[in-house]
Amino acid sequence: MKKVAVVGAGLAGCECAWKLAESGVSVTLFEMKPVKYSQAHERDTLAELICSNSFRSADITAGVGLLNAEMHELGSLVMEAADATSVPAGKALAVDRELFSRHITDRIESHENIELKREEITSLDDERIQGFDAVCITAGPLASEPLAQSLTQTVGGEGLYFYDAIAPIVTRDSIDFSKAFWGSRWRPEDDDYLNCPMTEDEYKSFIKALMEGEKVQARDFEKEIHFEGCLPVEEMAERGEMTLAFGPLKPVGLTNPHSEEQPFAVVQLRAENRDKTAFNLVGFQTKLKYPEQKRIFRMIPGLENAEFLRLGSIHRNTYVNAPEVLSEELELKARPGVFLAGQITGVEGYLESAACGLWLGMLLRARLEGNDLSHPPAETALGALMGHLKTTPHKRFQPSNINFGLMPGLKKRVPKKFRKEEYAKRARDVFNNWLNS
Repeated sequence: MKKVAVVGAGLAGCECAWKLAESGVSVTLFEMKPVKYSQAHERDTLAELICSNSFRSADITAGVGLLNAEMHELGSLVMEAADATSVPAGKALAVDRELFSRHITDRIESHENIELKREEITSLDDERIQGFDAVCITAGPLASEPLAQSLTQTVGGEGLYFYDAIAPIVTRDSIDFSKAFWGSRWRPEDDDYLNCPMTEDEYKSFIKALMEGEKVQARDFEKEIHFEGCLPVEEMAERGEMTLAFGPLKPVGLTNPHSEEQPFAVVQLRAENRDKTAFNLVGFQTKLKYPEQKRIFRMIPGLENAEFLRLGSIHRNTYVNAPEVLSEELELKARPGVFLAGQITGVEGYLESAACGLWLGMLLRARLEGNDLSHPPAETALGALMGHLKTTPHKRFQPSNINFGLMPGLKKRVPKKFRKEEYAKRARDVFNNWLNS
């Protein structure tokens, strides 16, 4: 039996370990919790979701929805867990975080081909990961400092990083339902989101407070580089007074039943669990200091007496310059036999991280069996995402979510309103042909 060490039991690590174990490979999965926690982790269970409980759109006319469908067909453990623990969220796939993490933990712990070790691996030279047929580093963007330093020394050059922020969670009992109302922007008949409406004056006062609020500062030797797809709410506010009103606070498709009018702006809250006892402030990832969060977010109508189960925070996310340091098989060029998967490679997002781990598991299984595995075509979501890691950009390499812009352009003229559907149709056809072959 072939043996593989997987370091880090987040989404990518669990997905990779599961795929290998299911094919008969003996996997030793190392996880530093609860011996040691990162700045953002709190639970001792595996595959803990940090920033949000949402895997974003499940609609195949979105890139992430396509990836969702492809992962289902490839036997993804993460998709299995998400389906089993989902909570209503309109077109999005959202989960009960605690149930999701527990589901994956139970599956990993009960697999006969997986040995879970609660130990911190501090270096690529750590004796505990020697002697394996392959080593997979799936420690995520919050890899412990010693391991990150070891990785940086191995690949050479300056380490790349960006800052990621997480949104607050409030209790349902503390929300004023005489002001908040249920509704969905795109499905009027749904009540998957709780909406806090704002007048123009309330909105402008809120924006002013966001910009003036005291924020957590970067350490002296670190430069702040935020991922565009997950900007702190106050950073968006600083880009222009109406930026949020046309972004996460847009009132489109929502009518306030208390006034029968469309609000000037709307803050949306999404259920954190099936019982809807806790709600996440959608799009409100933040670097405001804790006292400022309480003061400013309680300016939102309906949240004047909000009780916070979790306040937002900010942490450093580390990733490598994938086109320079990784082969097409996600192997470190400077360290043959060591592979990377997940957000540390430069994919961004829950689903993208898991997909990367899933693909590495498939690649390694074939490699250990002495077989070649054809890469998914660039027209597919998985192929486009993995292609992002091997295409040297004109500018500095940056993390990316899956999106249609990573795929080859359509080879025919298609009206703009039908373009996403055409990308999706092509992707499904190409993926099915690749899978069947």
